[in-house]
Amino acid sequence: MEFLIAKSGGFCHGVKKAVDKAFSIDPKDVYIYGEIIHNPDVVRSITERGIKTIERLEDIPDGSTLIIRSHGVGKKVYEDCKARKIKVVDCTCEFVRRTQKIVDEQHALGKAIIIVGEKTHPEVIGLNGWCDNEAYIFSSENEDFTILPQKDCCVVAQTTYSEEKFEKIIKILDNISQKTVEVFKTICYTTIGRQNEANELSKQCDAVLVIGGLNSSNTNKLYDICAKNCPNVFRLANAADLNYKTIKRFKKVGIVTGASTPNAQTQEVLLKMEMETEAKATSMEEVVANMDSQQKFKKGQLITATISSADDSGVAVLLPLAKKEVILDKDEVDCEVYNKDEFNAKLGEEIELMVVAINPVKLSQKEIKKIKEEEAALAEIQAGKEFEVVCTGFNKGGLTSQLGSYTVFVPAREIRSGYVKELDKYVGKKLRLKLLEIKTERRKEIIASQRVIIEAEKAAKEAARAAKEAEFFASIHVDDVVEGKVERITSFGAFVSVNGFDCLAHISDLSWTGVKSVNDVLEIGKKYQFKVLKIDEASKKVSIGYKQLQAQPWELAAEKYAEGDVIHGKVVRIVPFGAFVEVEKGIDGLVHVSQISHEFLENPTTALAIGQEIDAKILKLDCAEKKMTLSIKALEPKPENLERKPRAPKTEDGEVKEKVKKPRAPKAEDEVTEWNESGLGGVSIADLLNKNS
Repeated sequence: MEFLIAKSGGFCHGVKKAVDKAFSIDPKDVYIYGEIIHNPDVVRSITERGIKTIERLEDIPDGSTLIIRSHGVGKKVYEDCKARKIKVVDCTCEFVRRTQKIVDEQHALGKAIIIVGEKTHPEVIGLNGWCDNEAYIFSSENEDFTILPQKDCCVVAQTTYSEEKFEKIIKILDNISQKTVEVFKTICYTTIGRQNEANELSKQCDAVLVIGGLNSSNTNKLYDICAKNCPNVFRLANAADLNYKTIKRFKKVGIVTGASTPNAQTQEVLLKMEMETEAKATSMEEVVANMDSQQKFKKGQLITATISSADDSGVAVLLPLAKKEVILDKDEVDCEVYNKDEFNAKLGEEIELMVVAINPVKLSQKEIKKIKEEEAALAEIQAGKEFEVVCTGFNKGGLTSQLGSYTVFVPAREIRSGYVKELDKYVGKKLRLKLLEIKTERRKEIIASQRVIIEAEKAAKEAARAAKEAEFFASIHVDDVVEGKVERITSFGAFVSVNGFDCLAHISDLSWTGVKSVNDVLEIGKKYQFKVLKIDEASKKVSIGYKQLQAQPWELAAEKYAEGDVIHGKVVRIVPFGAFVEVEKGIDGLVHVSQISHEFLENPTTALAIGQEIDAKILKLDCAEKKMTLSIKALEPKPENLERKPRAPKTEDGEVKEKVKKPRAPKAEDEVTEWNESGLGGVSIADLLNKNS
């Protein structure tokens, strides 16, 4: 008969921590909240020390000490203990504590909490206590999921739940929920490893022995997994349950143990089978010696050894089922300074070690510390924490790296959004990753993605920008006066940041008198007051003006000028009825042809030219209508005996006719229409003639 023993057997880290505490603590006035593990033999041994197991907090006296087992408890238990001055020794598994934190935080956000696990299991009951006992608990995919409320949900799993069943339930939730379902895969990765190992081992064996407390949830799940692959699976609480006659006909027998099964129980089963199969074995010593010769260790295997002695070179330990001592080198002891006396004071105590080499066997305590740190880091990664690695290589499928004892693989499609062609350029560069999947069947491998981080950050930025834009457009209105900082200047205007949003101040809205360059008015980096002119939320555009908050030239003209004043200006335009003179930027006045000279002028160009600077007297000023009437001749003395010469009529050939008609006196309705329409000011010819007379 050949035995195949699952490598991942015996106490998990969380269970061992709780059991060790129960065996090492002073038992006086000490209580345990529920069975410390689901293993009657271990519970009996702890009870014999004088530690009592209670199921209700009311049963423990005030001021006592309470050990909280690895399954954890609800939040109210801690509050009640504090109120009653009960000292708490918290042995909650770190994976369970992480799940409690998730439930607590997500419940505070108003999400519906969904727990996938056994409703009566103490871990599930404890998790429910972190969301005011309002969780929706599902034990299988066959339950009624329509009871879920239509609100955002958070899903967690019992740490020892079946990974296969959990995935089925998640698919159901995705299909029926109309809201966001955020999934936290909180199944302990050591549980997943045990389940995967049990699945593979049971396919290779004719029969499988599953050892552990009959009320152990994780052990029962291992039994269910093995039963799918092997028709002959036997459930054993301990060696006493082994009936050799039922398995002696099988050639290959597998042995699987739960997380609450001590190594001693597994060893007892092995010894019993060896005693049944070895006819020559007449004593226990011979059986142990026989097994010692067959003992095989694997690199990376965790074993529990017994301290037998210590000297300057290291600690001598006795391995399970072995009669020879092995030296634990002092450099592999987990301590700052090695002290042999400390270990000699612990003779007979057990110590957990790792096999780091075989032939000969070499052990290490420090490597276990590294693994525990790795486990803690991996637990955070499984909870969704971002991690970093440096890319060390690539293949046609993606990038490769290493995280502790795990190989990290980033598929090419998960590097960033879009197709990545040149993978070699990523070698040596740091990658920011999130976990997609952990594989432990053949080798320890992490499948991760950088793309999900990049896309999530991009989505977050876009959402923040959209929210900021919505807030901006809700708070701004046409004609509002806002303060903005000039960020960029172009040929057509300036982009101004108003509450973080880019608005355009067009060059035409910077000055009433017009500017050739934005720099003539605004300076990059400086803040100014602007007026909101136009808002187009659909196209995300806002137009603002600077000149609209500045006084127009005509608004100040009444303070600067008055009728009768003499101004100095420049001729900017000449028309048949007169000339426009720029008094200052934005203010033009009209010198009618009749006000240019005392002599009659047929055309203003005979006396004036564009660009010519002149002095003139203000005859009329109407700031409201933006009109100013000027006179050049009013500043010149009128010549004596000046006769007005009528214009001589001409023939079509250009010859002067003999009969000269007296020119018609201008009428009042002969207005200078062009000036009036331009809005620059003007008077009628009749007004001018009346005034001159």
